[in-house]
Amino acid sequence: MTIQNFAKQLEFKPLCMPSPEKEVEGVYIGDLLSWVMGKAESGNVWITIMSNINIVAVAALTDVSAILLSENVELDADVLKTAESKGINILSTPLSTYESAAKIAGVIS
Repeated sequence: MTIQNFAKQLEFKPLCMPSPEKEVEGVYIGDLLSWVMGKAESGNVWITIMSNINIVAVAALTDVSAILLSENVELDADVLKTAESKGINILSTPLSTYESAAKIAGVIS
């Protein structure tokens, strides 16, 4: 399923969607950036509460489908601008990380 359809179906708010055709192939959850760099896989939706500019670099390195910010985490305009320029999709949800993962588990397996 494309990230655009994924976001729509699960009612995750797109904050930045420069690459809507990216396919969702799994999920990775983590807030320690070095750990995410070594463990997240291409096509994953990365669920995090991190909001600094480094999330864009990690997302680009790992080729995740999108970053999903749980718990209504907000981003600075500079982070969104950088994500847009690098083709990184960013979604947001008021749900907790656990609730986000549980919701996603009902759609992808």
